Amino acid sequence: MARFDRYVLSQLFVLFGFFSLVLVSVYWINRAVILFDRLIADGQPASVFLEFTALSLPNVIRMVLPMSAFAASVYVTNRLASESELVVMQATGYSPWRLARPVVMFGFIVGTFMMVLTQYLVPSSLEQLRFRENEITGSLSSQLLREGEFMNPTKGVTFYIREITPEGVLKDVFLSDRRNEGRTTTYSSVDGFLVNEPTGPKLVMVSGVTHTLNEDTRKLTKTKFTDFSYSISSLIDNPGSFYKSLNQYQTLELLLATDVVQKRSGQSTGRILEEAHSRFNQPILCVVAALIGFSTLLLGGFSRFGVGRQIIGAILLLVMVKLVESIVTDPIRANAQLWPLVYAQSLFGFGAVFTMLYLAARPRRLNKSPTLVEEPA
Repeated sequence: MARFDRYVLSQLFVLFGFFSLVLVSVYWINRAVILFDRLIADGQPASVFLEFTALSLPNVIRMVLPMSAFAASVYVTNRLASESELVVMQATGYSPWRLARPVVMFGFIVGTFMMVLTQYLVPSSLEQLRFRENEITGSLSSQLLREGEFMNPTKGVTFYIREITPEGVLKDVFLSDRRNEGRTTTYSSVDGFLVNEPTGPKLVMVSGVTHTLNEDTRKLTKTKFTDFSYSISSLIDNPGSFYKSLNQYQTLELLLATDVVQKRSGQSTGRILEEAHSRFNQPILCVVAALIGFSTLLLGGFSRFGVGRQIIGAILLLVMVKLVESIVTDPIRANAQLWPLVYAQSLFGFGAVFTMLYLAARPRRLNKSPTLVEEPA
């Protein structure tokens, strides 16, 4: 490896580490505040909070790697240009293609980190995180006993408690059950109690009213009661068996057992293949992001007014890459045969980088001194 390549790579990795640390901290703090509040409210120890934090970190790192690679590339290129180091290297005969070599190597190394994350660490950590969440929220108190919060313990059911007294009395209980198609039943009571019975836990409501709406006849029935017992055993999930989202499956499962995953997740084949191939595309996007940051600033050349316009252009180009992903997402999910379109955004990014490096190399050829031709006397 040439000395220039080692020098640029060292600069890129120093800045890459700095930006990764900053971005991961921002993402983590945003999630940690919500996570800490929920776990502490459920009476969980600090060790559970640390465990959840560790399990969520791989996915957070996966999200920030392309942005960190782009930021490091822009910052290092700007510094090399402002200190005239790029000018010196170009004067020695280095073309834009040659100058881009350490950036390509940097992108491939970051892409390798991303490949490890997307193929193994992120699915495994998310699966374990979901399992631990189900274990913790599988208890009755964690699922239902939360003051002042509308909860949906299962699909079609909404539960609310205004206050829980030190004696365990539930104040102002509200329960809406929409699981029966065509009928909505709403229970509200002044007081309530949770009672464990051999047949399962029950919610006993005192001094309340029931409203039942028949959506077919549009008839509303109102019933007042002194006390009413409601079985809530069906509202508590079994922590031993839980729903797995696509990002919790291993890539080989998504590619080789697509039909099985489709039955378990309820997702379309196109959605499954999109998830699988996006895990291969994300490492490629790390290379694209680094090269976009470098080639855009290299195209601008030296200016006394800085490279603000070039940086804005690089950001807009990244937005366009993301826009390509948005355009192809719906067709892929509707037709699984279109899964190669997952890589369209990477191809678009490489095309933009190739065009900018080509334009950056053109002035070198156009500025050659013209050959003097003597005219006959």
